[in-house]
Amino acid sequence: MAVGSKDLAPQALRELSDDKLVDELGKAKAELFNLRFQSATGQLENSSRLKAVRKDIARIYTIMRERELNIGGQKSVK
Repeated sequence: MAVGSKDLAPQALRELSDDKLVDELGKAKAELFNLRFQSATGQLENSSRLKAVRKDIARIYTIMRERELNIGGQKSVK
């Protein structure tokens, strides 16, 4: 079973424009910051969410890099 958010599946991410990917990346980084803060203060209830958000961030970076290199026939939308 894949780890990560269901709404951030690789196929769904590939359909987003570059601007939307940057927005999703910002949201994921903000969520990761909040989760780390909760973890440090002992308020984190679901520790597996940390791993899922890190995977989402990596997935977004991978899609962005694929577009940069024109891998997989994806064209960068700018």
